[in-house]
Amino acid sequence: MKIKGLRWWVIALIAIATIINYIDRQSIGVLWPDIAEDLFPESSNDERKEIFATISVVFMFAYAFGQAIFGKILDWLGTRIGFAISIGIWSIATALHALAQGVLSFGIFRTILGIAEAGNWPGAAKANGEWFPTEERAFAQGLFNSGAAIGGIIAIPAIATMTIYFSWQMIFILVGALGLLWLIPWLLLVKAPPKNHPWISDEERNYILTGQKNQDIDNDGTTDEGYNPDTSKLLKHKQSWGVIIASAAIDPIWWLFVVWIPIYLNEVYGMDVKTIGIYGWVPYVGAMIGAWFGGLFAQNRIKAGWTVDKTRKIIITIGCLIMLPSLLAMSNPGGPTGAVLIMALILFGFQTAIGNVQTLPSDFFGGKTIGTLSGIAGMAAKLTAAALIYLVPWLTSGGNYTPAFVIGATMAIIALASIWLLCGKIEPLNENK
Repeated sequence: MKIKGLRWWVIALIAIATIINYIDRQSIGVLWPDIAEDLFPESSNDERKEIFATISVVFMFAYAFGQAIFGKILDWLGTRIGFAISIGIWSIATALHALAQGVLSFGIFRTILGIAEAGNWPGAAKANGEWFPTEERAFAQGLFNSGAAIGGIIAIPAIATMTIYFSWQMIFILVGALGLLWLIPWLLLVKAPPKNHPWISDEERNYILTGQKNQDIDNDGTTDEGYNPDTSKLLKHKQSWGVIIASAAIDPIWWLFVVWIPIYLNEVYGMDVKTIGIYGWVPYVGAMIGAWFGGLFAQNRIKAGWTVDKTRKIIITIGCLIMLPSLLAMSNPGGPTGAVLIMALILFGFQTAIGNVQTLPSDFFGGKTIGTLSGIAGMAAKLTAAALIYLVPWLTSGGNYTPAFVIGATMAIIALASIWLLCGKIEPLNENK
């Protein structure tokens, strides 16, 4: 049996996994007003915000170290099994949230969730490097990244609606079950990488393998394993540090909104869970469009003859320059409609840039190294995001979120500088460059 366009089926499954990933992690933010009222009835609003920040930071630290752990697991066990382990564990961890009784139990379940969910991004980057030629990678990355936005679009109104019919405990069980169902088509469809997959056509296999420019280090026109240094050699390349620092700078901007959108709307505009469901999904529409735009623009430009170097740098620059003034505008957004529309523009810029940032490991290195570099970059990104999340209650004391948005704008500048100053020419590396 041969499946036409098998690579697109694979990336579609990864996009669905990313949707589930974001539904799972967004649940606690949307449900927090109800959880806090149930478990912390005597706490003030600022105290509840500090509790939420503590739980979120625990998740982010676990997520950070999980990125490095799963980067290695994926390079060791392969995409198929590594992804299955990741989503299986995180789905069970989500359901276990129903048993939480306080900060400690939430912290334990969020730790398990964070470590396991971390496998999604290095796994997706590795699958992208395996299944797509260089010219299609940014678009494929954009497709699976759009799953994060779609997850946000779906999660906030869906969970808000579910609160009408179910307790917050039952909602965690229901969303946890989604990931376990996803395992069935994944294990059936993704039997092996494209080189050995029994269901891929010879035409598609050749198209994928001959288009993987980073895996032809001797320039003889034949695909090989590419440049795959060990971790110590990997970290001696300034390009690796360009990827790591860019990820560490840009990623906290996303997490600033992912974690705090529901809390921001509740605190600044007095919204309850159901009203948050009406407004809170809007920023993710911008993110979804940005993910598609960044990927399609990159694919179009490379096919038109732009180099990978020019394409990545120009599109990342566009994304950062969109975020910069928009983040500053959040200091005085007007009413809730203006606020969520500016957030949508920020997340549009973020997703335009991040898809191209996340393809850099596969632009520089061979397939056996992509997961490792993606994991290290992801770990650095989540550590800086955790630091920002931890500071938000202090930065926003009294409901003034301007300092947090100014820090976000500064991070966009740092990300842009690291791409232009450290990454050098974006092309396949070898031991001598």
